[in-house]
Amino acid sequence: MEVERSLEGLFLNVSMEFGLPSLVQEALQQGIPMTFVADAEVTRSRWYWSDEKVSSVQRFLRLSYQPLTQRWRLNVSSAPFSTSGLGVSVGQSYDQLSDVLAAMQRIAHWNIADAQVLDTGSPYRVHFHFQLDMSQLPRPLQIGALGRSGWNLSIARTERVPLLSTP
Repeated sequence: MEVERSLEGLFLNVSMEFGLPSLVQEALQQGIPMTFVADAEVTRSRWYWSDEKVSSVQRFLRLSYQPLTQRWRLNVSSAPFSTSGLGVSVGQSYDQLSDVLAAMQRIAHWNIADAQVLDTGSPYRVHFHFQLDMSQLPRPLQIGALGRSGWNLSIARTERVPLLSTP
């Protein structure tokens, strides 16, 4: 995980390494889409009180398999996917699961905080979390997945933000 601070704001670059749990792969092969959520929260450290939340952003990724065409589809959106459709999202198709996983495992130049909300001399931390969104599964799978480790996929990391250097 790398945080870039510039005059435009904070940008996050993340490279993750994970494999899909076997139960998730089985559900995908049966045509059940899986939704993943990447959260980034920027907090400002304060010595006199708890840390102040400066910014919080989310990115939603919906992974699906099309058995008829044997292709993988990844949709990315900044808003949750609704049941009535995908809403506003960017989608791309892939031939192999390894290719779509490689695309999911990289987040590049994600704007997580605008410059207006950042002080130049304040210390900040970025908390990143990536997980499978169990609430987006069909109801029978939500009940069956409760407490089963075969559905767990969660990655978390915290990084200090470098102070902005002035030329």
